Amino acid sequence: MEFRQLSYFVAVVETGSISAASRRVHIAQPALTRQIRLLEEDLDTRLFDRHARGMRLTVAGQALFDEAQQLLDARTQIRARLTALGSGLIGKVSLGVTVTHLWVPEVAGLLSRYRDHYPQVAFEVFPLLSGPQLERLREGSLDAGVLYLDETGYPGLEARRLQNDHLLLAVPERSAWAQTPPQRLTELADADFVWGFRSASPVYFDRMQAHFQRLDFHPRVVQYGADNIAILSMVAAGLGIAILPAASSCHPMPGIRFLRLPELDTCSMPLWFAWRPDNDSPALHNLIALVDGAAPGSM
Repeated sequence: MEFRQLSYFVAVVETGSISAASRRVHIAQPALTRQIRLLEEDLDTRLFDRHARGMRLTVAGQALFDEAQQLLDARTQIRARLTALGSGLIGKVSLGVTVTHLWVPEVAGLLSRYRDHYPQVAFEVFPLLSGPQLERLREGSLDAGVLYLDETGYPGLEARRLQNDHLLLAVPERSAWAQTPPQRLTELADADFVWGFRSASPVYFDRMQAHFQRLDFHPRVVQYGADNIAILSMVAAGLGIAILPAASSCHPMPGIRFLRLPELDTCSMPLWFAWRPDNDSPALHNLIALVDGAAPGSM
């Protein structure tokens, strides 16, 4: 029993005759009659009572007609689903985003454009720092990530530059620095700093440290936070001041004042969109295409 034979059978039932059905399915009457006979032989039962005034379904024929419609509908749905999956119109994409970049316009705009183009694709967004993102990308449990990478790239990943960022100083709103902002980092030599762990984002940490070494600036770190949100919470509580990506200011926090310093402006902190090139997910590749359309450069 073939789907083709079932579609011929349904056409005969719905049109009421071989001649009308042959016109609908675009095959000759003798060929259509033969296909119905082959179907009956395959099922070892009569599907029609044939008489001078036409054809009438047998009990078995009526049962097959009911089932055949469901089978043909299911085949159509399966084909449509597979086509949509193959073209990335449905499915899911898992995306890691560094915690402070969830509200960055470039990232939010990318998610919004993807939703507009592919409304039936489910997003799984994980707020992860760059270090954990790299681990999950490497093991294949994450489709793509928005994170900090070296300019030279990362083995096993493809990447596109998504945004150019720099650093800001975050101070408690009630501190003296908020009233009289410093002009140079040397003014902060005796300040208490809240810092992050290198393991959370090695590339970001090393780039920032190298920049400070060039400036001969050595912050006095007295507190550590697991991520930038935790660091900002500690700053707001008055436990110290912090130097963070400018993207942190996209999500204002009560009790925090963000300050720009020329020496922090010159520390480039590019943000990258990265994925494994062996990931053949059509939904992911549609997302990459949107990034390529908006990215200022490629890696």
